[in-house]
Amino acid sequence: MAQLVGAILGSGTLYLLLDLKPQAFFGTAPVGSNVQSLILEFIISYLLMFVISGVATDNRSIGELAGIAIGMTILLNVLVAGPVSGASMNPARSIGPAIVMHQYKGLWVYIVGPILGTIAGAFTYNLIRFTEKPLRELTKSSTFLKSISRSHA
Repeated sequence: MAQLVGAILGSGTLYLLLDLKPQAFFGTAPVGSNVQSLILEFIISYLLMFVISGVATDNRSIGELAGIAIGMTILLNVLVAGPVSGASMNPARSIGPAIVMHQYKGLWVYIVGPILGTIAGAFTYNLIRFTEKPLRELTKSSTFLKSISRSHA
């Protein structure tokens, strides 16, 4: 809800400050077909959630580098899917501008694709996350920065 309210307020602010015409829609709308955009939104949301699950929630990952991995995933998603679907990856990011500017073309794509993609990405990561190693072995993790300082000392 907070993201949706923020997207509507942010879009409303842009709309009022810049006095935009309907042709200057700053939201996301499918450039190709709805099916193409749906599939792309599913895939890029899947990849983003898979990476987030791996680097930000798993004890075995290097937490200090999570932002870089997530940011690079978003960059690649935008480069690949941006020209076709706009690379929304977040329903609120598409719903806010659509409500403010009253342009709902293909909006369902940006609700269904990212939600199903993130669910599938998290589910897939949880399937491969399970291991035979004991919990104490998984939870004792050294941070990346500490491991670097130890190797130089």
